[in-house]
Amino acid sequence: MLDPETFNNILLEQVRDGVYLLTINRPKVLNALNAQTLEEMNNAVSTVTADKGARVLLITGSGEKAFVAGADIAHMSNLSPLEGKAFAEHGMHLFRRLETLGIPVVALVNGYALGGGCELAMSCDFILASDNAKFGQPEVNLGVTPGFGGTQRLTRLVGTSMAMELLVTGRNMSAEEAMQRGLVNHVYPQPQLLEEGLKLASMIAGKSGTAIQLTKELVQRGQDLDLDNACIMESDLFGLSFSTPDRAEGMAAFLESRKPNFG
Repeated sequence: MLDPETFNNILLEQVRDGVYLLTINRPKVLNALNAQTLEEMNNAVSTVTADKGARVLLITGSGEKAFVAGADIAHMSNLSPLEGKAFAEHGMHLFRRLETLGIPVVALVNGYALGGGCELAMSCDFILASDNAKFGQPEVNLGVTPGFGGTQRLTRLVGTSMAMELLVTGRNMSAEEAMQRGLVNHVYPQPQLLEEGLKLASMIAGKSGTAIQLTKELVQRGQDLDLDNACIMESDLFGLSFSTPDRAEGMAAFLESRKPNFG
């Protein structure tokens, strides 16, 4: 565990070589996000970013009931309009950092992922869910809109009409429905979720970190470009990858029928 004294609301551990696990640790309030938790998560991302050996970041919630049940309503209830805007910007900045982080970020959703929790999961590169997971954007029940990117990411992931249904009804989706809608990659029994996440992380950690970083950049930047410019960008980064030690090692290993040893 890394400097636990610096965190009150989260845990950050390097659980395997190159694999970090960030756990939101406020089980008494179902891991709800307040300003302090967002700041601690932001500091944790900085710690992972500074480690050049980092290959994967897993994010989960403490306990079996909730990944993150939402933003902390007790924290939000007395905010002024300007304070509300600042709180939203705080979450937006953190979640965008996760999207643009140079390594894959995987959400392990164990229970409720509602409001800010759903938005956090959607800012990860993909989602593994336990069979008791629930996803939703229930902000309409509180008289507010989503504030951490829910209207934008949900639309991109499940399509406009389904996103609108979920946003204006505030209903929850089961893990199975979320997988059918393309929001979740895999669903596992609750006790197996972390184990499956670690298996996947270890698989990713053995690949070329440089190739993964460039691939993530292509996916993140290319989805909002027209196809011609997106393909030009892919050709450019494909060419750039030929300048890396990982390209030399990967192709040599293939030709020599051995497993590559990426730095």
